[in-house]
Amino acid sequence: DLKLQFLYFIDISPTTSNKMPKTQLRSSLETKDGVQAGTVLILLAGRFRGRRVVLLKKDEKTNTLVVTGPYKVNGVPIRRVDPAYVIATSTKIDVSKVDLSAITNDFFARPKRANKKGEEAFFKRGEKVELPEAKKAAQQKVDDQLIKVLKNNEEHTKYLSSIFTLRDRDIPHAMKF
Repeated sequence: DLKLQFLYFIDISPTTSNKMPKTQLRSSLETKDGVQAGTVLILLAGRFRGRRVVLLKKDEKTNTLVVTGPYKVNGVPIRRVDPAYVIATSTKIDVSKVDLSAITNDFFARPKRANKKGEEAFFKRGEKVELPEAKKAAQQKVDDQLIKVLKNNEEHTKYLSSIFTLRDRDIPHAMKF
């Protein structure tokens, strides 16, 4: 019994913690270097995986990328994406003239839900919630400005509307995006 204590000593002191300090966590979430506004990105995860999107801006507060399809071209709305889930391509689109004043952190805030509990609230939650008019107007405004830029180059529109896929003989680490 005494031998087991020496062989299987486990330090269970309250000072040790497996959590990463907040300062270290913040620095580990920095956005990718070669990504600038106007870069075409490929989404790797989520509902729109495989879609090509245009980077509108970097959100420094949340360390995310604000992207759009545009919605009229490939159905991707204005949304925030974690930089770890995108591949940057070499294609660039000029977004310097696109007005992004309506896209703030409040744009992505979810509406407050009523805190009612019970049968009625449970069954009411399944109903589809209509998108606010402010978001629809902002999406329409950004789309119109981007489509004006894309009209100059028809190949960019076709490129954005196509979906990125890998086949069994594709070698992703040898590809140039």
